[in-house]
Amino acid sequence: MRITLGCDHAGFELKRILLGLLKDAGHEVEDVGTYSCDAVDYPDYTRKVAEAILSGRAERGLMICGSGVGASVAANKIPGIRAGLCHDTFSARQGVEDDDINILCLGGRVVGSELACEIVRAFLAARFSNAERHKRRRDKVTAWENEYKERRP
Repeated sequence: MRITLGCDHAGFELKRILLGLLKDAGHEVEDVGTYSCDAVDYPDYTRKVAEAILSGRAERGLMICGSGVGASVAANKIPGIRAGLCHDTFSARQGVEDDDINILCLGGRVVGSELACEIVRAFLAARFSNAERHKRRRDKVTAWENEYKERRP
C-alpha cells in the first residue's frame, strides 16, 4: 500500500518507529517530515499528508502530533479527508470499515510505540465495508462538506 507519513516535533520519535514498521511490512512510504525534534507547526505537515491522499500519491496517511487532536482537527478541515484520532485498535479498524477514514492521527505523547504499531496494523488491514448504512452516513458528511464550501464568500 502507498502510505504518506508525517509528524510534528512531538511525533518525531514515534514516526521513526512507524516508518521502520511500514517499510519492513513492504509498504511504499512517503515521509513528508518533520525530520527532527525541533519545534514545528503540525498543520504544515498535516496538510502535506492530506495533499498526498488527495493527489493519489498515497492511499492512506498517518499523522502524529503530541496528542493527535490538533492533527485530526487540521486534517478534517481539508475537503475529501476523513481523519480519525485513534488510540486503540478497535477505533482504527472500525474507523476504516464504517467511516472510511483515510488518515490515522496518533498522539505521540499519548500512545506507546508497541500500541501505536498495533493501531497502525489494524488501520492498514481494514477496508471500508461498503455497507449501505455506512455509505449513506459517509455521503451525508461529504454533502455537508460541499454545502459549507458553497456557502463561503
